[in-house]
Amino acid sequence: DQLITPDEVAVYRAELDRLVADPAVRADERSIIEPKSQSVRSVFEVHKLSEVFAKLVRDERVVGRARQILGSDVYVHQSRINVKPGFGASGFYWHSDFETWHAEDGLPNMRTVSVSIALTENFDTNGGLMIMPGSHKSFVGCAGETPKDNYKKSLQMQDAGIPSDEVLTKMADRHGIKLFTGKAGSATWFDCNAMHGSGDNITPYARSNVFIVFNSVENTAQEPFAAPIRRPEFIGARDFTP
Repeated sequence: DQLITPDEVAVYRAELDRLVADPAVRADERSIIEPKSQSVRSVFEVHKLSEVFAKLVRDERVVGRARQILGSDVYVHQSRINVKPGFGASGFYWHSDFETWHAEDGLPNMRTVSVSIALTENFDTNGGLMIMPGSHKSFVGCAGETPKDNYKKSLQMQDAGIPSDEVLTKMADRHGIKLFTGKAGSATWFDCNAMHGSGDNITPYARSNVFIVFNSVENTAQEPFAAPIRRPEFIGARDFTP
């Protein structure tokens, strides 16, 4: 309910606003632009772009929990800030992160955990994170080949690597769907194989989160298992330093 304090939220929120407003950051390949509004949707590798977020990644309340969950030392496989502004920011369709991280980044096993820390309140109306609890116990492979440079499109709007409607219906019937809401400073931890997604945000209220993916040092990335080339290191890290 409160991973970080309100005072800390203000610091991280100000840093998010600074990064999104910086023309140099917008021009950086690590920034993903919203297709419709042309506003910044996400900024990747944020712990390397910002000392403020680097401290958050190393905060024992964050990294300590990741070590506890994974049972080993960990490193950052991916970090980003998600802005999701109001009045039309698009959602992310249902998917399992492991399907992509295995196929395109070369992670061998499910030893990866994500944390989404709310920097604005996550209401039940502003495009919050939905998860099928327990879905991490079943792997869903997706039909079709992974297109070359798939990440350039998938980070804006997913197409390849999403489950069929039939599979999603069966999983939803079996597990149900939980919508995560909470005040700024709250956080959600979830397994890399959990089926999750989010809807569009058509409210006036932005939903801004910082998202950190920790991988076990015992599960370092290999060559992609089902893609022609690796994704860039700012999306799937190749520095495995704890």
